[in-house]
Amino acid sequence: LREAAAGLDAARERCAELGRLSRRAADEVRALGPVREEHERVARLAGLTAGTSADNARKMRLESYVLAARLEQVAAAATARLRRMSSGRYQLVHSDARTGGRRAGLGLHVIDAWTGRERDTATLSGGETFFASLALALGLADVVTDEAGGVRLDTLFIDEGFGSLDDQTLDEVLDVLDSLRERDRSVGIVSHVADLRRRIPAQLEVVKERHGSAVRLRAADGLSD
Repeated sequence: LREAAAGLDAARERCAELGRLSRRAADEVRALGPVREEHERVARLAGLTAGTSADNARKMRLESYVLAARLEQVAAAATARLRRMSSGRYQLVHSDARTGGRRAGLGLHVIDAWTGRERDTATLSGGETFFASLALALGLADVVTDEAGGVRLDTLFIDEGFGSLDDQTLDEVLDVLDSLRERDRSVGIVSHVADLRRRIPAQLEVVKERHGSAVRLRAADGLSD
């Protein structure tokens, strides 16, 4: 009887303790409710901004989304010159389409006026890629100037690429560069294309010699070392 009574007392103590623990656990669970909701909200937002959430159909990161808006401006500014370089054939447009398993957001396509179709810039030829890249660089300079409160990018250097252009396209590209010089911008061209000599009045010519190379300034009014 004494053993049974002791067992009953121990069981009652355990029941009381379990009751206290149960109430404490219920209080903790209720306290975790708002924290869990906050976590789910932040995790969902983090997934959206990282492009990993199922709700982000294009898998576009937040920084890509912001840059895409700027890229649209650059493409529009570049198109103004690209049309002139390509005799009105090409214009650049921003694309946020996904290709394969890659993320979307910073794609560029060209619209070909000859076919009326939009296609990837990878389909451009070597010469077309060069003047499209040049048009993008000029468009970027324009956008930077606008965003920087009118601070101008006064100097532009272009390294090679002119050898991939045919005569007509070369003339059109140089006409665009001449229009920049007319607006007080300096344009430097690094090239081995001989046809450029007749179009560029001021030149720095690097001449190979036995004991090293020499630099000569070739201007419209003469030649000097």
